[in-house]
Amino acid sequence: MAIKDELERTFLAKYIPEGIKDCEFVILEDNYIPKEVKHPILRIRRKGKDSAITKKYKKKESDASVMVEETIPLTPEEYKCISQLDGKKFSKKRCSYEYKKGKFCEIDIYQGKLKGLVVVDFEFESVKEKDGFKSPDFCLAEVTNEKFLAGGMLCGKSYTDLQDKLKKFNYKKIN
Repeated sequence: MAIKDELERTFLAKYIPEGIKDCEFVILEDNYIPKEVKHPILRIRRKGKDSAITKKYKKKESDASVMVEETIPLTPEEYKCISQLDGKKFSKKRCSYEYKKGKFCEIDIYQGKLKGLVVVDFEFESVKEKDGFKSPDFCLAEVTNEKFLAGGMLCGKSYTDLQDKLKKFNYKKIN
C-alpha cells in the first residue's frame, strides 16, 4: 500500500489548450463507495489497464491543496470482484499536458452525464512551489477548495446539476 501526501491545485479550464490532441491520454472509470454517503472518499478506479482502490482525504489542519492518498493496487481478478460494488460512478478522459517546458498538468475531460466539465490539476513537489504557482492562460479559476467539484461529490451527478454553482466562476461548458 502506498500512502503519500499530495500537493495539488485544481482549476476550471477556460478552454482546451492547443496541442492536446497530440498528448497521451487515458480513460479513468471511478466508482465511489459507499453509495449512501454524500461525499464518499473511497474510490475504486480503473485507469487504462491498471486498477486500484484509493482513500483520499484532507490532511489535518489543511485545505484541500494538501491531501493524504492511500492506494492499494488491485489485480484484474480483484478489480472484477470489487468493481461490482454499487457505488456512484463517472468516467473522464485524462490528458497529461506539458504547459511549459518540463512542467506537466493533468487535464480531466469528463464524459457521460458530466460532459462539458473540464478541470486541470497541477501537482507540486513542495509547499513553496504550490503556494507560488501562477496558472497558465487556459485556466479560468481556482477551485481547489470547492467541495462540489471533489471527485466524491461529482460522482453520480450531471453537468446540469452543477450549472448554478459553476456560474459564479463564469464557466462556459466546453465541448
